[in-house]
Formats: sequence, structure tokens, C-alpha cells
Amino acid sequence: MIPFDLNLFALAIPAVLFAGISKGGFGSGAAFAGSAILALVLPPGIALAVMLPLLMLVDVAALPAYWGKWDARAVRDLSLGAVPGVVIAALIISFVPADVFRILIGLICLAFVAYQFSKGRGWLNVANWAYSTPAALGTGATAGFTSFISHAGGPPVAVFLLGQGISKLQYQATTVFVFWVINLLKFPPYAALGLFTKETLLLALMLSPFALIGTWLGVRAHRWVSERQFFAITYVLLTLTGLRLMWVGLN
Repeated sequence: MIPFDLNLFALAIPAVLFAGISKGGFGSGAAFAGSAILALVLPPGIALAVMLPLLMLVDVAALPAYWGKWDARAVRDLSLGAVPGVVIAALIISFVPADVFRILIGLICLAFVAYQFSKGRGWLNVANWAYSTPAALGTGATAGFTSFISHAGGPPVAVFLLGQGISKLQYQATTVFVFWVINLLKFPPYAALGLFTKETLLLALMLSPFALIGTWLGVRAHRWVSERQFFAITYVLLTLTGLRLMWVGLN
């Protein structure tokens, strides 16, 4: 049973706003935190089921602002790679502890931020890596898997895209489109696993205005913040995301 009380909404509303802002303007790397916050007052499976329709709503709301501005090659390969990731997660989610994957992704996030910081300080003189289709497919599979089990698919995609040195606008547009596809892929297996109920859908409906407000704020914040500031914020979000994933996984 979902407790429709003040404690629930005091956490759920900021969680959904945060997810909308992150997905709407900051590459969705930290949008998974919305589910983590909800999990403080709801069982994790219910929190995931509530958040998925809201994330899908945010995807649709954000797409018009970025339509056609993505990296078509990355969109194709990341989306194709996500298909087996989602399928594998749906098949083994009941058998493999999700914490194992949270820890791995957390380590990747922190390692990438450390790499970027070292390069920015001149300690490393390494160019952005060349685009690789196998790497993109592997990243897509990882994102599909981790997104299915925790809505935390943003970090691996962020690591891959930021390593290509693409523009702020192209980065954001690519992540919006890719996660629109991934969330569509996740919906049928979630339904088949019985994660959706009348209560989860009702709560998602009640929170949907806040998801749209968050998206609106995120799109505008994306336009107000400079490219340098944007990527600085993204690295902070990746650090917080990595630390949160590792903390949850280890505890």
C-alpha cells in the first residue's frame, strides 16, 4: 500500500522536480536520484514503477526543444545497444543483486570525473577518444541494463558522450532522445513483471505536473548556463551520482 500522506509528498515533489530539471537540461545523469529519494518512503520496486511514467512524460516534454539536434550516429548505436541491456535485465533482475551494478557504475562515474579533472589541470595531455561503434553499443547495453534496474542509465551515457567532446546542445539532445527510447523499451517488461498498479499510476498522475514544471525549468537552465558551466555542473552531478550509487550498493 502507498501511504498518500504529507511525508510522501514532501519527498516525492522535490524528487520529481529534480528528475525533470536533470532530464530537461542537464543530460539526465542525476535524474535517477528521484527514484532514490522516493525509495526513502516507498519500497524500491514501487518507487521505480512510479517514476517510469513520469520519466516518459519528461522525455516527451523535452523532445521538441532538442528535436533533430542530436548526434545521429550516437543515437542509433546507443539505442540499438540498449535493447539487449533491457532484455537481459528483465530476465535476470530477480536473480542478480542490483547493488553490484550500482557499485560498478559509481566507480565509472568517479573515475571519469577524476580523468577530466586531471586533464583540465594539465596533469594528463590526452585527446578526446575517437568514436567507436562497439563502444557505443556496449555503453547502450550498460545504460539499458542499469536504467531498467534503477533508472540510473545516465552516467554511462554521459561518460561516453562527454568523452567525444561534443557540444552542450548536441550532448543534451542526444541524451534526451536515447532515454526516450530506453524508457519506451522498459515499459512493457515493467508491466509484464507486475510493477504497475492502480496506486502507482495514481501517484504518478498526481506528480505529473511537477515533472512538467521541472522539465520547463531544466530546458531554460540549459539555455542560461554557459557551456563551461554546464559541463562543470555535469561533472558535479556525475560525482554525486557515483557516490550515491556506491553508497546504496555498499549498504
